[in-house]
Amino acid sequence: MAVSSAAWPTLPVLPDPATARVLESGLLPELAYAFGGPFHFLLPDAFDANLAAFHQALEAAGVDGFVYFAKKANKAAAFVERAAAAGAGVDVASLAELRESLGHGVRAEHLVVTGPAKDPAVLRLAVQHGALVAVDSLGELDALITAALTGRTRPARILLRVLPPQQPHSRFGLSEDELATAVERCVHAGDAVRVEGFSFHLSGYALQPRADLAAHLADLCLKARVQGLQADRISIGGGLPVTYTDAGSWSTFLAHQHSGPYHAGKTFPADAFYPYHSPNSGAGSLSALLATRPDGRDQDLAAILRDAGITLLLEPGRALLDKAGATVFTIRGVKDRDGYQLITVDGTSLSLSEQWFNSEYLPDPHLLSQDPAAEDGLHPASVGAATCLESDMLTWRKIGFPRRPRAGDLLVYPNTAGYQMDSNESPFHDLPLPPKVVIDRTGHPRPRWRLDRHFT
Repeated sequence: MAVSSAAWPTLPVLPDPATARVLESGLLPELAYAFGGPFHFLLPDAFDANLAAFHQALEAAGVDGFVYFAKKANKAAAFVERAAAAGAGVDVASLAELRESLGHGVRAEHLVVTGPAKDPAVLRLAVQHGALVAVDSLGELDALITAALTGRTRPARILLRVLPPQQPHSRFGLSEDELATAVERCVHAGDAVRVEGFSFHLSGYALQPRADLAAHLADLCLKARVQGLQADRISIGGGLPVTYTDAGSWSTFLAHQHSGPYHAGKTFPADAFYPYHSPNSGAGSLSALLATRPDGRDQDLAAILRDAGITLLLEPGRALLDKAGATVFTIRGVKDRDGYQLITVDGTSLSLSEQWFNSEYLPDPHLLSQDPAAEDGLHPASVGAATCLESDMLTWRKIGFPRRPRAGDLLVYPNTAGYQMDSNESPFHDLPLPPKVVIDRTGHPRPRWRLDRHFT
């Protein structure tokens, strides 16, 4: 039964013509039938456009920079291949990620190895191939120096990761005393290491703390050069937000959300949600960061980097994957509840990884109905998964669909390429992991597809 749409909480996704063309093509029902379960489709052209926008932002600010794709944001080979084709880098944090990136064409010198307490095999391979390593501890530094001295082929290329003063309880980075010790050891190691600069891992999306810390790293570079180290680049990591919805919808949602529009009276604190709207996002966030004046400085960050002759390294993940894919489920059943429906789909919430953070992926999914009847009102429904767990909900929120969902209809969750698709996936109940389908429309009136070439 339809209900009134007055004040019903919604979160419409921003328009995306490429995704809309796929939804309208008739391809998705065919793929759902072929796979017999949930799947993801990828739009790598969006990745290309996002990467180009980052390059343009650096050029506009007059800053020398290099972009690494944070591979942890999506396992698909398609995005690594696009990064390699564009001459960009890849940020890896495991032996498998390193090997996969090399196997899909990324030049070794365009790899940066991050993460804490790295596997010794990763460190040895990084030194052998000339990849850059973000050093997170003194023990890791010693292992790298040993690997370089043992191999005697090339120096270990390193960034020294700094513990953020703004986040002193972070488990990432070297404290001030550890950093001084690390610099001293690097000086004594001579040609065994090449200290290319410094890096940090900073939680959150605020620009001012990131600009302040980046300026501090620029100062560290200048001091390290006096000691004979190269120190001509800094990495600011990722943390550049993506905007999924418009400002008005996001503001209205936060103002009106409460337990009523959620299945079983579920509640989420507002600060648990990802910021689904940001005034600056993606490459625009980078531009705003470079235009930010660090605290106590007379220049903006871009000018500080230019004057110091520093190359800016960044490792975006989600921001390179904006509008680069979506996730498709088939509705298996619909139950009527008191004033709303409870949908069960053929997959699990592990394919929408926001649940991992005790949160929810909020952008409204698209309903692709088998019945082309006209929209006839508002039909609230929550979305549950195909498991025996009460907590396994894709969407606790009662989504206001324009027609009644029915078994056999498709639900398409938009813009899920960044972290949602596979960072928390699991073959629970022996359900297969959803395959990834790469969509290509170039030169063809109807989209063509292939399975992604991720090594398994």
